[in-house]
Amino acid sequence: MRVAFQGEKGAYSEEAIFKHYDSGVESVPRPYLRDVFNTVETGEADYGLVPVENTIEGSIVRAFDLLNERSLKASGEEIHRIQHCLIAHPDAELEDIKKAYSHPQALGQSREYLESNGIETVNFYDTAGSVKWIKENNVMDAAGIASAQAAETYGMKILVKGIETNTENYTRFLEIGYDEPEPTGRDKTTLAFIVQHKPGTLVGALKEFSDRSINLEKIESRPRIGKPWEYIFFVDLEGHIKDEGISGALDALKNYTLYLKHLGSYPRA
Repeated sequence: MRVAFQGEKGAYSEEAIFKHYDSGVESVPRPYLRDVFNTVETGEADYGLVPVENTIEGSIVRAFDLLNERSLKASGEEIHRIQHCLIAHPDAELEDIKKAYSHPQALGQSREYLESNGIETVNFYDTAGSVKWIKENNVMDAAGIASAQAAETYGMKILVKGIETNTENYTRFLEIGYDEPEPTGRDKTTLAFIVQHKPGTLVGALKEFSDRSINLEKIESRPRIGKPWEYIFFVDLEGHIKDEGISGALDALKNYTLYLKHLGSYPRA
């Protein structure tokens, strides 16, 4: 099985792949999220695993936009703990480290540790990419901030594990592909819709769910590209599209919406 992800080998997304799937899966790195979708659509990979939400940074809106634009559906979910490691050359010691390279989010989430140890931060395009760069350039006085998987991938040394300020740092990933899993009794459904431009339509649309005792776990709006001041709503529901309540709600939702798309029903992580 081949599973595409965004980032370099050793990225947190790759770490999530190895957690989500059985052994023997082949990870396929791609530079951008759109490339992950392209790779699955062309058959170069069986699935993609893309981050959609982080407990500190919030939603990864580009992933939702692509899921709405493309033909792929969400078919699985993984929740992965993000643990930042200070990773250096195998011959380096902690006292040698003057700079830390990583993605700005990882640097920000580790700022308290870095400042308390007098380590200068340097923005880099990717967490695992920073470790790869340090190895390739034989840098001894700098470290990367990335996953334990990155240290293993590039044969580097973890100087300190768990340097993030907030340990409740989790990323939610969605598996994307052409599968449409059957109900398991413990599912989630993701939808996108645009309401009609009339007073009360959003309230009416949401009431269709509450009247059927359907739990909305998340609702978020995104600007509609090319239509200023119009919005697409993305919602996560508890249940499966084949559940009677949800299928009935979707039928009723057509009375309030200009656009409605089922983005996937899948087993809850």
